[in-house]
Amino acid sequence: MQISDIETQLEELRLGATAAIATAESPEKLEELRINYLGKKGQVSKILGGMGKLSPEERPKVGAIANKVKQTLQTNLDEKRTSLQVAEIAALLQAETLDVTMPGVYRPQGKIHPLNSLIDKALDIFVGLGYTVATGPEMETDYYNFEALNTPPDHPARDMQDTFYLPDGNLMRTHTSSVQIRYMEKHQPPIRVIAPGRVYRRDTVDATHAAVFHQIELLAVDERLRFSDLKGTIKEFLRQMFGDLPIRFRASYFPFTEPSAEVDLQWNGRWLEVLGCGMVDPNVFKAMGYDPEKYTGFAAGFGVERFAMVLHQIDDIRRVYASDLRFLQQF
Repeated sequence: MQISDIETQLEELRLGATAAIATAESPEKLEELRINYLGKKGQVSKILGGMGKLSPEERPKVGAIANKVKQTLQTNLDEKRTSLQVAEIAALLQAETLDVTMPGVYRPQGKIHPLNSLIDKALDIFVGLGYTVATGPEMETDYYNFEALNTPPDHPARDMQDTFYLPDGNLMRTHTSSVQIRYMEKHQPPIRVIAPGRVYRRDTVDATHAAVFHQIELLAVDERLRFSDLKGTIKEFLRQMFGDLPIRFRASYFPFTEPSAEVDLQWNGRWLEVLGCGMVDPNVFKAMGYDPEKYTGFAAGFGVERFAMVLHQIDDIRRVYASDLRFLQQF
């Protein structure tokens, strides 16, 4: 083999490799070309394999030409690799670029359910009056739901509340008054507490009754609290909730308050019963270890669904549980 033959092969390889490198479209393809031309078993090494047939004087000259070809190809590879990386970064930036002048994608916002909205409003009012929000378990014992509230097993008042009893002897609470008992067990007067929550009764479901509904009850215990304090608190709450409307108190009965009253509100020309209230019975204080000669207190409670039906003129209580968007979107 003549030196001119090797020089010709190296030049043809340089031209072919330069063209292939220039058209490579990915770093992976570029790595394949590097191995193909410059690897240990690449084309440059194969061509240089014929140097053994050259004279000692010719070999250095061929080696210099081969090194120049290698350097040229390596330079081309490096430049092409940098070019591909720059293009890749530019494409990524272009894909991730945000046009802040474009209008946003509209997604309808959710709205607060009318029951949750009413609960939030009621709690805001009472917190503003100095009350603390308290919660308790929905599954209760007979003691917290009835006995501690001056309602022993043979008390006729138990017939006023059809109760869901559980196989283990517990029950689903029929009112959130049980929260007041649990709170009084752990705290000493003065007490100002408001207890919202879900309650359960075995009512026949119709337009005005539900087996599961929401109730909010309040309790205040201190020295020298009077019925006039209860009336003032109820009037202020109803004023903030419904506006400055006529209200009236009617004598009633609850086993855990004495005296007891029901409160009516004149709404759209007719009287509506909105809540029950009364002074805490001394027997309740005795069960909690409070001195009934020193402390007095008052309590009140109302159904959230009843308030919602009045405020929003809802004709059927079942609508608030139906998840009908046509109904819910009105609020």
